[in-house]
Amino acid sequence: MFEKILIANRGEIALRINRACKEMGIQTVAVHSTADADAMHVRLADESVCIGPPPAAQSYLNIPQIIAACEITGAEAIHPGYGFLSENARFAEIVTEHGITFIGPKPEHIRLMGDKIAAKASVKSLGIPTVPGSDGAVTSDADAQAIADKIGYPVLVKAAAGGGGRGMKVARTAADMSRALSTARAEAKSAFGDDAVYLEKYLEKPRHIEVQVLADSFGKVLHLGERDCSLQRRHQKVWEEAPSPALNAAQREKIGGVVTSALTKLGYLGAGTIEFLFEEGEFYFIEMNTRLQVEHPVTEAITGIDIVREQIRIAAGGAIGFEQDDVVFAGNAIECRINAENPFTFQPSPGTITQFHAPGGLGVRFDSAIYSGYRIPPYYDSLAGKLIVHGKNRNECLMRLRRALDELVVGGIETTIPLFQHLVRETDILNGEYNIHWLEKFLASKKP
Repeated sequence: MFEKILIANRGEIALRINRACKEMGIQTVAVHSTADADAMHVRLADESVCIGPPPAAQSYLNIPQIIAACEITGAEAIHPGYGFLSENARFAEIVTEHGITFIGPKPEHIRLMGDKIAAKASVKSLGIPTVPGSDGAVTSDADAQAIADKIGYPVLVKAAAGGGGRGMKVARTAADMSRALSTARAEAKSAFGDDAVYLEKYLEKPRHIEVQVLADSFGKVLHLGERDCSLQRRHQKVWEEAPSPALNAAQREKIGGVVTSALTKLGYLGAGTIEFLFEEGEFYFIEMNTRLQVEHPVTEAITGIDIVREQIRIAAGGAIGFEQDDVVFAGNAIECRINAENPFTFQPSPGTITQFHAPGGLGVRFDSAIYSGYRIPPYYDSLAGKLIVHGKNRNECLMRLRRALDELVVGGIETTIPLFQHLVRETDILNGEYNIHWLEKFLASKKP
C-alpha cells in the first residue's frame, strides 16, 4: 500500500480523497494555487505545496509543477479527483514515466473514451447498445443529410471531443441541419480545438442513467448499480439519485451484466462510469467517464462501498475484496449539488461565507470544503457542496432531504438551496416522473 498520496485537485473532492487516505493510514499532500492557500483541503492534509497563481492553467493544470510537488514530498501516487487533469491521458502517462502511480485507468482507455466517436465504435463492438447515428465524424452537409434521412429526425449534432453540453445542437427538420452543423462545429472548435462532429438520433424524453463500475488488475469487473442523473440544466447535472425510479431489478441486472462483460473484454482498470440515455425500456450509450464522478456518494450510500478507497487499493495492485453477489442495494439516496449561484438564473456568486451550518442526523451527509469566513474564489467551478441523504425507501429519502435542506445555512452568497426546496415539493419529482428536459421546462416556467 502507498505511504503517501498527492491529491491533484481542490475543494470538496480533494477533502473527500484526503479523508479516505487518512482512514487507510496514508499520508497526504495537498497542492494549491495562491487563491486556495486557506482552503480546507490544504489545512487538513499532512503537507501542502503551492503550485502557482489562481488561473487553473498555471496551477491545477500545471503538470510540471504537480510532478515537482511529488518529487519534493516523496509522494508515491497521485489521485486526480474529477475535472482538471483527471481524464488527461498524457498526464497519466507522464505520471507513470516519473515512477509515480496514477490512481485511475490506463492511459489508453482514458484516451479512447475521450474521443466520443472512437468510444462509441469501441463499446458497440463490445456489445453495449448505442444510439443510432453516424459511424464516425460527418465530413459534409450532404453526408449529414443522408444519415439523418436514414435514422429519422430529430437528430443531435455532437462534438467528437465534447463534454458539458458544448458543441451539441438539435436539428428537428432537414431545414435545420446546415445551421446545426455549422454552429456545433464552431462551438467545438472554440471549446476543444477540434471541430469534428457526429450525428445521433435525438431521443425526445429519455432519462440519463449511468452505471458505476470497478475493475481490478486481476480481471474482476463489478458494477455497483445505477444512478439517475436526469435532472439537468444545459446538460449539467443538478440532482442525482440511486437507484433510478425508472428501472426495475431485471433492467438493472441486465445493463449491469452488459457493462461488466464489455469492460472485462476491454481490460479496464479502476473506477469508471458508463452513461446511457434510457427510453421506453432501451439503453443507449452516451459516453464513458474514466474517473471518479461528482455523484459517487449516492452509490456509496446504497451499497456501503467506499469507492475512493477501492480506487486506491486497486491502483496499489490489490484485488477487489468482494463479489458481485455481495453488492446489496439498500434503500434510496439523493444528491443535490449546492452551487454558489443564483438558484434560478444560475449566475455565479463568489464571495465570503458569513454564516454556515451543515445539516445532520441519520442518513445525512454533506460533502463540502466551505466554512464560515471562507471566501469562494471566482476562478473555479461554483460547486460549494453536495448534500446527500439516504433512507430505507424513496419516500423517506425525500422527506429527509426536505428536512436537511431546511437545516442547511450558507450565508453571504447566493446558492441553489432554494431551487432544491422547490424541487423536493414538486409532484413529478415526488413521483419520480421526470426526464432530461424536465428541469429546463420547470425553470422556464419560473421566469418572471
